[in-house]
Amino acid sequence: MKNIIYILLLGLLVYSCGTTGNKKFPSDRIANAENDTVRIANDSLEYEIIIIEPGFNLFINSYAMPRGYYSQNYLENKNKFLVTEYNQRVNQPMIFNPNLYLNEINYESDIDYGYEVNYLLYNYFVYFSRQYNQRFSVPTRI
Repeated sequence: MKNIIYILLLGLLVYSCGTTGNKKFPSDRIANAENDTVRIANDSLEYEIIIIEPGFNLFINSYAMPRGYYSQNYLENKNKFLVTEYNQRVNQPMIFNPNLYLNEINYESDIDYGYEVNYLLYNYFVYFSRQYNQRFSVPTRI
């Protein structure tokens, strides 16, 4: 009798460790897991930010300071300097790694992009500096 119970438990264990079979997973979850892309758009202002960076979603959800921690004015001032330095590095591929600094960021300080855009852009710079061990002249520590 004892052996039958052990065999049943072993069979249940093997069955529970099986593959997912024909289970259907939401396609948006699969796409988000594979791409790790953050997109922010506002059609009325005609701007769009797309951040395609493995690990950025994890960083923003786990390690970044929560929304509302910084004021929008603080984020705008930081982003103005960070974008300027980043764009300077994009234009100097002989000095800075062109595989890291791919495209210029078109950020105009006289446009009100709103809190969310400034928050994500600032945290992208924090993530970028930590992930790739890059130092900007403006402190990006949280």
